[in-house]
Amino acid sequence: MTDREWAGERLEQIGRKATGMIKKAREVDFIPYTVQNGSWACGPMDGMAWWTNGFYPAFFWQLYALTGEGLYREEAVRAQCLLDKAFEDFPHLHHDVGFMWRISSGFQYDLEGGQEALQKTLYAANLLLGRYNPNGFIRAWNGDCVGWAIIDCMMNLSLLYFASEKTGDPRFALAAQRHAETVRKHFIRENGSSEHIVIFDPMTGDVLDKPGGQGYGPGSEWTRGQGWAAYGFSLAGRHLKREDFTQTALNVARHAVLQLGENDLCPVDFLAPESPLIYDDCASAILACAFLDLHEQTGDPLLKTKASQMLHALSDHHASWGEESPAILQHCTGAYHGKDHEIPMIYGDYYFLEGLIRLAGKIKLRW
Repeated sequence: MTDREWAGERLEQIGRKATGMIKKAREVDFIPYTVQNGSWACGPMDGMAWWTNGFYPAFFWQLYALTGEGLYREEAVRAQCLLDKAFEDFPHLHHDVGFMWRISSGFQYDLEGGQEALQKTLYAANLLLGRYNPNGFIRAWNGDCVGWAIIDCMMNLSLLYFASEKTGDPRFALAAQRHAETVRKHFIRENGSSEHIVIFDPMTGDVLDKPGGQGYGPGSEWTRGQGWAAYGFSLAGRHLKREDFTQTALNVARHAVLQLGENDLCPVDFLAPESPLIYDDCASAILACAFLDLHEQTGDPLLKTKASQMLHALSDHHASWGEESPAILQHCTGAYHGKDHEIPMIYGDYYFLEGLIRLAGKIKLRW
C-alpha cells in the first residue's frame, strides 16, 4: 500500500470518528481541549482566550475542504462563534491569536472569501502586530513577561503573512521577518535544536536568560518546540522567500530526525532522562507536518519517509479509533514538569489530520 492510499484510509477513519466528536462537543458550552471521563473538557485557564481554541474549528475546516460535507462546515462555524467571544477579553489575549484566528476565520476566508471572515482575521493580525517590540521580537505572554519571546510564535507569524498579503501593508510581514531573524540568532543552537524561551531586555533587546520552559530544563530539547521551530521556519522560508529560513528549518528537522527513537514517537523532551518516559503526540504530529512541508519545498526524501513513519506510529499505537474517547491521539503532554501527562489535546488531533492530508496529497488549506 502506498503512503497516499494508507493516509486516505486513515482519513476515512477520521471521518467516521468526526461525527462522535461533534456530538460530544454539542453537549458542552466551550471549545474542546482535552477529554475527561469520556467527554470533552475545556482548557485550564483564560476561558475563550485559551490558546488552543482555534484548532477545533480548524480541524473541521480541513475536513470540510477535503470532503465538502456540510456538517463539518456547520461545526466549524458554530465553534468560531464561541471563539470570537475572546475578542471581548483583551486582557487574556496573547501572541497565540495566530493559532486562534489564522486557522479559523482565516481558513474560512481561504475557502469562501467574505468580508466578515477577513475582518476578524485582520483584527487578530493587528492585535499580534501590537505585541511587536522594535528590538526585533514579538512578546509572547502578558503580566510581567514584558521581554519574553517563545519558539511557538514562529507558527503565529502565519497570521502576519496573511495580513500583509490581503492588505498590501508590508508592516505585518516586516515584523514577522524581524522576529524570525531574532529567533534564528538567539533560539536556534549550532546543532539545530531550539530553545523554548528567550527573555530579552525590552528596552535594549539584550538577552537576559534562556530558561527551560516546558522542557526538561535549561539547554534541553523540548520536542514540541523543535516542531514549532522546524515548521515555523519552513513557513517563513515559503512566505518570505528566504532560503536561509528554509535552511534553518532543514537544520532543525534533520537534527530532530536523529533524535527520534526506533518507535518514531516523540518523548516530551529529547534530552530528558530515559525514565520516566513521557510521550507527546502533539510534538510527533507537528514534526510530521513540518517534515512534509519541507519535503514539498526541498524534495528531501528522508523527511517524507520519516513523516510517514511517525504518522503510522501515532495511528497504530497512540490513536483511539473507537467511541471510548471523542479525541484521536491519547498521549499528548503540555510540559515535562506539568501535572497533565499523556492526555488527549485538540491540537494534536489537528496536526495529525493535517499530516494525513499532506501525506495523501490532498491539502487545500495552508498556514
